[in-house]
Amino acid sequence: MITVSDVALRFGDKKLFENVNLKFTDGNCYGIIGANGAGKTTFIKILSGEIEPNQGSVTMLPGKRLAVLKQDHFEFDDYTVMDTVIIGHKRLYDIRNEKDALYMKEDFSEEDGELASHLEAEFAELGGWEAESNAERLLMGLGLKKDIYYKKMEELEGHEKVKVLLAQALFGNPDVLLLDEPTNHLDFRAIAWLEEFLINYENTVLVVSHDRHFLNKVCTYMVDIDFGKAKLFAGNYDFWYESSQLVLRLMKDQNKKNEEKIKELQNFIARFSSNASKAKQATSRKKSLDKIVIEDIEPSSRKYPYVGFVQEREAGKDILSVEGLSKTIDGEKVLDNVTFTVNKGDKIIILSKNEVARTTLFKILNGEIEPDEGSYKWGITTNLAYLPKDNTEFFQDVELSLVDWLRQFSVDQTETFIRGFLGKMLFSGDEALKMANVLSGGEKVRCMFSKMMLANPNVIMLDEPTNHLDLESIQAVNNGLVAFAGTMLFSSHDHSFIETIANRVIEITPKGLFDKVIDFDEFLEDEDIQKQIDEMYE
Repeated sequence: MITVSDVALRFGDKKLFENVNLKFTDGNCYGIIGANGAGKTTFIKILSGEIEPNQGSVTMLPGKRLAVLKQDHFEFDDYTVMDTVIIGHKRLYDIRNEKDALYMKEDFSEEDGELASHLEAEFAELGGWEAESNAERLLMGLGLKKDIYYKKMEELEGHEKVKVLLAQALFGNPDVLLLDEPTNHLDFRAIAWLEEFLINYENTVLVVSHDRHFLNKVCTYMVDIDFGKAKLFAGNYDFWYESSQLVLRLMKDQNKKNEEKIKELQNFIARFSSNASKAKQATSRKKSLDKIVIEDIEPSSRKYPYVGFVQEREAGKDILSVEGLSKTIDGEKVLDNVTFTVNKGDKIIILSKNEVARTTLFKILNGEIEPDEGSYKWGITTNLAYLPKDNTEFFQDVELSLVDWLRQFSVDQTETFIRGFLGKMLFSGDEALKMANVLSGGEKVRCMFSKMMLANPNVIMLDEPTNHLDLESIQAVNNGLVAFAGTMLFSSHDHSFIETIANRVIEITPKGLFDKVIDFDEFLEDEDIQKQIDEMYE
């Protein structure tokens, strides 16, 4: 258990939050959400003791241990993978080293023997004899092979280090676990393993994440940092989002009687509660939902951009044919005889363990680079809009206001029309006059979506569209693409995004393509399919 009492934090004149009073208890996972800059990561740092609040305190029951997911990927470069994981329980690691040093002494005394005896007892009590096997279990669950367990961390790839540091945080069953973006750089299998681990975790977990599927799977409560406050709401992310939107709509509906509004809210709570699965975490969430009173549900102050595509014309039957595409980048053959046909209405998720392969395919199909071999042909009725992963060329050294920047891509040059599209992306008033070359990563992506919407496409191609976006923008983009009636090819690491949009999966492997019309969850859960794909990477 961890208790936050009257906590406030300011940076200069900027108030992040104040009067925060929360209690986090065992058996629950708390998702921390808020708009970019609201202070989610800062709140985690206050809980961990890394940052001192201006006011108030954070307390934990005596004797309890807290673990934090480390963000410095180079901090343990001189340690082996196994030692890095075990360091997650610092006392256990120190005892192991201390007793090993004692036994190495040439002049081992009676006093040394007595100290060693005490250390051995504490070592056993802390689970020291099972430490390596427990560490192996975590590493294996996250998909790391045994041949790296005794390598130095400096020898590992970046995505492998991420998994080791996550195993370090999970090691030794900490009483309070603080995880800031734990799914970043994890593959879908590792995320699924982590979800199950946390669902069955009996202690206290607090997590910051932009992964809505992850928040929905593991969280029993959401902590919403909003209005300079931090408030606790029962349920997962979907419950918080849909309930806050429902209350907002009901507040705007002046014609509805109060009794009707209450009835609608009650029905909403009942529906979410009855849909809870039998998993332990979901069961705990259901109990929380059952206790909700209407007054617990509040509207959010957050603003959501609007993403919506109107096709200038419907595409014909022929969309795209790709025949024998091959391409070598920096000496590595990233595409080898890639062949497939895109049909009208396909929503294709392009997967690959090699991100360069995905991006290279998109660049070729957009006409940016030429293939070494093979060809592709777009149907004559197609109108393509493309969102690249790297949008630097559209903003670097461009000394234009957002109005003038977007005007470059518009047939209608009037300021009212241009501002309308920028307003949909939350650039209203003076925000629309900001210079394009000083935008944040998320702002640039929102501008790119405005550019795409202006094109009225019937085919959309997106390379990692949720990169740099906050949860509100991700939700808006997701909603807009679900509603899109045209054809789509996209890459993403966002499970909810893929599951709600894709109706076909193409995975690029060194031994060819896996290509199937299939639901994404079914694709992930089909052991035969996953075994087939594993063999294509070997």
